[in-house]
Amino acid sequence: MRRSDGGYVTAEAALVLPTLTLFGMALLWGLMAASAQIQCVDAARAGARAAARSEPASAAVAAARSAAPAGARIALAREGDLVRVRVDARTAGPGPLTVRLGGEAVALAEETVG
Repeated sequence: MRRSDGGYVTAEAALVLPTLTLFGMALLWGLMAASAQIQCVDAARAGARAAARSEPASAAVAAARSAAPAGARIALAREGDLVRVRVDARTAGPGPLTVRLGGEAVALAEETVG
């Protein structure tokens, strides 16, 4: 007497497909978080460059905000000859998947060079 194995494939697929879906979603979330981190670093660099060129603080913050992720907080500080810009943001995601990201850049003010 032969037994049919047709039901096993269905049961295995029912277990594997949700796992693959969750794994794929985790990969997408990780890529989005990495992208937001890169945006924070780029925004901090843009703000520090603008502030180092002796542009007004509002222009330096605007330069950082244009490259920052949505909803990012931007802090600009002058410490002697150095200009420091910090950009903080949160990743998109439900509750515990929300992660705080940040980037910081420091530049030497141009009027102090030469």
